[in-house]
Amino acid sequence: MKVSQIARAVAAALMLYGCVSQQKYNALDQEYQQLQQSMGTEVGNQQMQITRLQNAIKVNVNGQLLFPSGGWEMPAQAQQTIAKMAAILAPQQTTTIVVNGYTDNTPIGRELMRRGVTSNLILSQKRADNVMQFMISQGVKPNLVTAQGFGDADPVASNDTPQGKAQNRRVELTLANSGG
Repeated sequence: MKVSQIARAVAAALMLYGCVSQQKYNALDQEYQQLQQSMGTEVGNQQMQITRLQNAIKVNVNGQLLFPSGGWEMPAQAQQTIAKMAAILAPQQTTTIVVNGYTDNTPIGRELMRRGVTSNLILSQKRADNVMQFMISQGVKPNLVTAQGFGDADPVASNDTPQGKAQNRRVELTLANSGG
């Protein structure tokens, strides 16, 4: 009798776990569909790529849209794009958002050094922080968003051409359900 009760409890727990995972998958998939639909212009203009992963959504935002070369302040067009995304994500936010900033391999110049930016790692962190703070100002929950700079690590294109450098100056947002 005890063994069958334990077996039923384990089976019930596994079924419950499966339902929660399916619910999380469905919620993430709904956000993915909303982002694809709402950000269609930006995706079509190759300013942004949205990728559905197994347990997350990855949004890659072209650095030329977000930041001038060697800068971390977002121009008005970039703020409009990020605000558009935040409006989709913020109202019923249950996913965590990780903002990852990257740079190309161009060495930091004197002007940036005068402003306290002594490495590409610091520049990329300032870019990620800027996007994170702007998203928070647009209603994204502060406890569900973090920022990390990676400098010129993990290039997605060759740094030998201006086009490749532009692709490497980017911000990636990864959306994943809290608690796995």
